[in-house]
Amino acid sequence: MGSADNGQCRGGSGITQTRTLGLSPVVSLISAACSPQREVYKVRGWREAQSPPSPADLRQGGVPGNCQLVSAAPAGTVAHAGARGGHDVAPMYKSSMAPRLSPRRARRYLFICTLCLSCTLLCYNLILRSQSSMNSPGEQSSRNSPGDHHLSCPLPPLVGSKKLLQKIPPCPHSASTAPPSSTPLTYPPSDLQGKDRTEPTPGTRTPSNPTEQPTSSPWNCTATPRYGQKSLPQAIIVGVKKGGTRAVLEFIRVHPQVRAMGTEPHFFDRNYERGLDWYRNLMPRSLEQQITVEKTPSYFVTRDAPRRIAYMSPRVKLIVVVRNPVTRAISDYTQTLSKKPDIPSFNELAFRNRTSGEVDTAWNAIRIGLYALHLQPWLSHFPISQMHFVSGERLIIDPAGEMARVQDFLGLKRLVNDKHFYFNKTKGFPCLKKPGGGGAPRCLGKSKGRTHVQINPEDIEQLRDFYRPHNIKFYETVGQDFHWE
Repeated sequence: MGSADNGQCRGGSGITQTRTLGLSPVVSLISAACSPQREVYKVRGWREAQSPPSPADLRQGGVPGNCQLVSAAPAGTVAHAGARGGHDVAPMYKSSMAPRLSPRRARRYLFICTLCLSCTLLCYNLILRSQSSMNSPGEQSSRNSPGDHHLSCPLPPLVGSKKLLQKIPPCPHSASTAPPSSTPLTYPPSDLQGKDRTEPTPGTRTPSNPTEQPTSSPWNCTATPRYGQKSLPQAIIVGVKKGGTRAVLEFIRVHPQVRAMGTEPHFFDRNYERGLDWYRNLMPRSLEQQITVEKTPSYFVTRDAPRRIAYMSPRVKLIVVVRNPVTRAISDYTQTLSKKPDIPSFNELAFRNRTSGEVDTAWNAIRIGLYALHLQPWLSHFPISQMHFVSGERLIIDPAGEMARVQDFLGLKRLVNDKHFYFNKTKGFPCLKKPGGGGAPRCLGKSKGRTHVQINPEDIEQLRDFYRPHNIKFYETVGQDFHWE
């Protein structure tokens, strides 16, 4: 400890405290002039002293008595009397303050906290990298079309494995006009609407909650993957009802590069108000090299479905399974009769006047068979090259050949071939089997391939005459003859 004899008080640490001249006996301080911290010290004992030190004493020798430096303290400390009557310097509230932490222990605590923080940041970075590798922002835009890996209307990116709930900007529609036809058969816009139109009324919502199938086809080598992401479909089977759409879906999902939704979502005709994000969440998870397919046959006869699908993706590929409209109407009636046995007969529903043979086109079973009529709105939003028409009759006779053309249309390798099919004579319909022969074959449900009701041959002939000009116009439009006459 330093002494006041030389006019300075020196601490044990080597810090020199310069004597400060003060005129007031109460607020005189001893400041550390040589220290960069400029710590200020107060002299203890002045309040208890009977006579405060005079300015002369301070000029001559500093503080009376011993100038004992107890510890360095910042400005604002209080003065206390020394035990020996001297005037010592002490920090404020020294008796009530907790003992100070040693520098060694402080450094140890700081090292532990820094190590914990570094480990936390490292783990969080690894989690973000694993999520970004599976959910890259550009992945969805490159997978909206199996043949083209670039879209002019990409989907919203993924942030932190959660999709942004934002509106998708409108996409430019690829409008094209229908090919010219030599048949002078035209359809007024009013004919596109019938009494069984499936377009919902604005402000209403059909209660429907389709769920994703937990498992896919047992022949699909990518069944139930727990990786990948959900994306909007790149191919949609849009129709037609009772034409063989379920068979095409089950056959094409055998392909390892196809992920298909088992149920019919009815998004573009009944649940459009729920939004594209709701629609995407219904789809199965798929990898980048796979395509997503969904099936809803009622889209083909829904007037607003083409515009809505084109808004989602103008490059989506459309599959239409068509069948002889007369046979299709009888099959449709047979299915309805199995659910409602008390409905009128086929003749009463199909004809307005049985004597004159006037066909009732307002009946849904008859109206669906006007393929050329329902095709017009689709050609206003999609070119004919983006639509593939499957023959329901050839699908039964030669399923491998029809599925080969479907795979070519989707840009897939021909992996689904004749080794996957065998004809079930009882159902009169092809069923699936494993190429190696292992496992039991799988046929479609009981509702598929049921026996049709017997219809008067004269009624069938009148319906053929009614559909003939419509079928010819359809052949010319799609450039394919289905030989229904």
